[in-house]
Amino acid sequence: MTNPAETQYPILDVLANRRSPRAYDGNSTLTMDDLGPAFEAARWAPSSNNLQPWSFIVGFRGDDVHSKISETLSGFNADWAPSAGALVVGIVNTVTGSGRPNTYARYDLGQAVAHFSVQAQANGLSVHQMGGFDIEALTVSLGVNEPDEIVVAFSVGVAGDADALPEALREREDAPRERKPLSDVIR
Repeated sequence: MTNPAETQYPILDVLANRRSPRAYDGNSTLTMDDLGPAFEAARWAPSSNNLQPWSFIVGFRGDDVHSKISETLSGFNADWAPSAGALVVGIVNTVTGSGRPNTYARYDLGQAVAHFSVQAQANGLSVHQMGGFDIEALTVSLGVNEPDEIVVAFSVGVAGDADALPEALREREDAPRERKPLSDVIR
């Protein structure tokens, strides 16, 4: 992909070029060996008290888990995400080993997913995080039980041709990357 982020200060190329595509190459297949480095990066993400409260469920296009995740996607996500080579669900354990609430679990999962995303990008894969899915249905379908909770789903794959998307999504895919100015996020 081209169209790197326009930054006020230089950042790593892997970050400047990272995008969240909706167009995936539906002919490209992925295996655990393809995703292994990204999961390894997630494993080494920092976490509060080194609890590492995250886990992942991964489905590869064509398998039962991928289908279960796809069936719970809503809105536009249901149109484009199933063509990704893999769909992944991020889960947190919300209770510490001593039985206390882990108030940082979601933050720690976010760190793990961020590390996953950067490593995937460095390896030529694209990641798109999604909130548009039925958490309750997916929780039941995947058999996730308390104190574990599903927080996020994301697609992973080889970026494809945006021309294959419906027009509304194609316009969003081709739009420039935009972010708030740095002066708005540093107080």
